[in-house]
Amino acid sequence: MRLLFCFLLIFQFLQAGAQEQLPTVPIKSTSGKETTTQSFLDGNTPVVISFWATWCKPCLQELDAFNDLTETWKKETKARIIAVSIDDSRTAAGIKKTLGLHDWSFDVFWDENQEFKRALNITLIPHTIVVDKNGVIVKRYTAYIPGNEEKVLELLKTL
Repeated sequence: MRLLFCFLLIFQFLQAGAQEQLPTVPIKSTSGKETTTQSFLDGNTPVVISFWATWCKPCLQELDAFNDLTETWKKETKARIIAVSIDDSRTAAGIKKTLGLHDWSFDVFWDENQEFKRALNITLIPHTIVVDKNGVIVKRYTAYIPGNEEKVLELLKTL
């Protein structure tokens, strides 16, 4: 029994120190082109990935805030911003309409079968992850609080 306890304790310690990598799953651009989430990485650029849905008002507020900071982010960091819609087939028609109402300057993708969302164990949106240039997830933000975009920018400056 003691041996089992020690094994579980060591296993838990090793898991805590493990770095979470960005998973590779299929995803679609809003134009319908299929790719994988590995296309988000180029080995040189950190990535901010924001999960959203057309019906989520805080998600839209967060993405608008990110968009408002785009020029500042370009001057202060080389990070790439990506928005990933988790809309299901019933609400997916609203994605292009939403994009027409918001003039976002970053890439938008659709997680058609929510594989990306599930692979990252995301249950609440908005959910934003910051990924370093090597594909390691360094920070997660759940919910939108005005000003979080500044925290994300400060983190990106360190990557």
